[in-house]
Amino acid sequence: MPSTLISTNDLALYLHDPNWVILDCRYVLANPAQCEADYLTAHIPGAVYLHLDRDLAAPAVKGVTGRHPLPDVQQAARVFSRCGIAPGVQVVTYDAAGGALAAARAWWMLRWLGHSTVAVLDGGWQKWQRDGYPTSGGVEKNTPRHFQSKPIPEMVLTSQEVTERIGQAGFKLLDSRGAERFRGENETIDPVAGHIPGALSVPYADNLHPDGTMRSAKDLHQRFSTLLGIDPGAEAVFYCGSGVTACHNILAFEYAGLGLARLYAGSWSEWITNPDRPIIR
Repeated sequence: MPSTLISTNDLALYLHDPNWVILDCRYVLANPAQCEADYLTAHIPGAVYLHLDRDLAAPAVKGVTGRHPLPDVQQAARVFSRCGIAPGVQVVTYDAAGGALAAARAWWMLRWLGHSTVAVLDGGWQKWQRDGYPTSGGVEKNTPRHFQSKPIPEMVLTSQEVTERIGQAGFKLLDSRGAERFRGENETIDPVAGHIPGALSVPYADNLHPDGTMRSAKDLHQRFSTLLGIDPGAEAVFYCGSGVTACHNILAFEYAGLGLARLYAGSWSEWITNPDRPIIR
């Protein structure tokens, strides 16, 4: 059962399998309502829609949290139960951004809560359409099941833990945003520009081919190993603007055979809520 990526060809074989659950996680930051409307028009048959803001994040608290704080375990378990996810169920997530906007976040959350049989659709919605597979419209719902959450707390770092580990040997803090935002240039999303001291720039978009499919595991292994000098004892921690696209780097990192990296879930938008935290431009 796949636990990182799945091809459109393989997913098509299981469209009507009752033990498979498909999650449509399309999302557009500039227009959060757009993709829910797009889902109603057309989606992969059987897919249940999850909205990043409502289903995969808790409400943001201005000046305290980042833009997409993690929901508590009980809230997340209720969402996944409603989707029909239980032990033994294979989950497939997809979006329209190669997995980077919410599909990888859903994948990461399921892994965080102990559900390992979850994969992101390689190439997402666009590849499903290009390959000529069927689509459906309207709202779809699955029969609820009992999602058994078994959280893995070590997958997450808090801002305090990041602060304490900056500069420590073997601690690799990796910024998943675009290079210009990392440098503090052209910041149009968050009110403060820059990056966390000691972080390296590893834009998530470099994981993808131009068509939105993931680069090969070999290429990704070389990318991370060469760029970051990853060694068996290193602790890799990814962050981004709000804890969403960082999950795509974590997905690519595991797909490359480098293990499961950790997430600073609050990310940059939480880091800057405290003016005492240092920043670099």
